Amino acid sequence: MKQLETDVIVIGAGTAGLSAYRNAKQFTPNVLMIESGKYGTTCARVGCMPSKLLIAAAEAAHHIEQAPQFGVMSEPAKIDGQAVMARVRSERDRFVGFVVDAVEELPAEDRIIGHAKFLDDQRVQIDDHTVITAKRFVVATGSRPNIPKPFLAFGDRLIINDDVFDWQDLPESVAVFGPGVIGLELGQALHRLGVKVKLFGVGGNIGPLTDPVIRDYANTVFAEEFYVDTDAKVSDMKVVDNKAQLTYIDKQGQAQTEQFDYVLAATGRVPNVDLLGLENTSLELEDHGVPLADPHTMQCGNSHIFIAGDASDQIPLLHEAADQGTIAGVNAGRYPDIRNGLRRTPIAAVFSDPQIGMVGDNYAQLTANYGECGCYEIGEVSFENQGRSRVMLKNKGHMRVYAEQGTGLFLGAEFVGPAAEHIAHLLAWAIQNKMTVPQMLDMPYYHPVIEEGVRTALRNVNAKLKFGPDIIKHCLECGPGA
Repeated sequence: MKQLETDVIVIGAGTAGLSAYRNAKQFTPNVLMIESGKYGTTCARVGCMPSKLLIAAAEAAHHIEQAPQFGVMSEPAKIDGQAVMARVRSERDRFVGFVVDAVEELPAEDRIIGHAKFLDDQRVQIDDHTVITAKRFVVATGSRPNIPKPFLAFGDRLIINDDVFDWQDLPESVAVFGPGVIGLELGQALHRLGVKVKLFGVGGNIGPLTDPVIRDYANTVFAEEFYVDTDAKVSDMKVVDNKAQLTYIDKQGQAQTEQFDYVLAATGRVPNVDLLGLENTSLELEDHGVPLADPHTMQCGNSHIFIAGDASDQIPLLHEAADQGTIAGVNAGRYPDIRNGLRRTPIAAVFSDPQIGMVGDNYAQLTANYGECGCYEIGEVSFENQGRSRVMLKNKGHMRVYAEQGTGLFLGAEFVGPAAEHIAHLLAWAIQNKMTVPQMLDMPYYHPVIEEGVRTALRNVNAKLKFGPDIIKHCLECGPGA
């Protein structure tokens, strides 16, 4: 067995791992990075980038379908599934190539291929050939799709989002389970590309939303476009004649048995920590085996082991993985000099249509933290009659904003609507700069823009905070919500 020694080992070469490696190298040249699979981040290979390619194709088809509403007549869109998927795969491979090139530019002696398993607090074994002793570690092993056992009855008709992006052509039908970010984005995109889609969930949840008003609105607006049942009752799952067959209770209370080409399980992800041998260390583990870690330092307990990215089971988003990797890498590099790293305002976006945005404290967090004390207020606006949104036929949306009573501090927002990915950034910047609602209302708002709807919501909450007058019901220029 080969024996090696180093200062820092980074396990995983995804977004968090690469960030940790680069930052640890600022403090010591002796850093090794171990990867058990293919190079290329989850985002580039099976996540945010290929999904946006599919969504872009769906949006192009949808624009043609909407054109007659503007008085622009056209032939119905003809979807070439093979061409759609060829572009998805080609551009996906291009994005992955950039990541692979970046990894391969790192010193070859710093990169080790193989599966790492902890033997104790100081040693990991790589497959059956190498044992490495290190002073500090960063666990950045990412996550994988969670597949509930009953779904295994679908056999090879069961797929995960990773499989979608390797398709050579679009199927005729897909049942999607899980109306979270992945299921909602892919389900709607496939529907707009001519695939028969039915989206099933449990508990009424949709996307990452926690505000019941916004969640109910989202459930209604998406169900108007294609079959969405976020509190479905599904049974009798099996394969019949090489098709996935299931029975469900429809919205009229009738039992329906239907067959699909595929069942897409978008039922969450689990951290890749179960095969790392963490039980051989002295780390305190949560029930599902993830080490307890400080979100500001990414340190596991008081140990010399750090964790970052999806493996931490904290916030599974690329920008969070990069930030966590930076924090973990810096602290592993200069250990035992542990310092808090920069944690930015929470921000999330779902690239559905309408989009979903969330920033700062969400409704669930506020109700948990403030309870019924009346220490915060809620302002809201509908985008259905908002001027610019209606001009563009993008007038599906509702926003709720939250502010602290007494101080007027802007706390957060949840919303469904047009340009949510951009509005979310503006609101997150306001929170990170600790702005109050009156200060936000002092900012410039051009006319006519979608952001005028944000101003309406802010005026609504401002009046409840007793900092200003009630909002004007109708704008003289373009109606309500301006």
